[in-house]
Amino acid sequence: MIVKEGSRWVVRAESGRNMGSYATKAEAEKCLKQVEMFKHIRANWAAGKGKPRAKRK
Repeated sequence: MIVKEGSRWVVRAESGRNMGSYATKAEAEKCLKQVEMFKHIRANWAAGKGKPRAKRK
């Protein structure tokens, strides 16, 4: 989740852990997308769906 604290935008985990603070909301949204992507990759790997792979260009 993204919350505004003072003049900064803060990305917080569901547990309340601070994942970083950013000057703009766009930067905070970018970080949140990265966190969600890695959480998804880790969940699939833990479920035995194979090794995480990077996308090729």
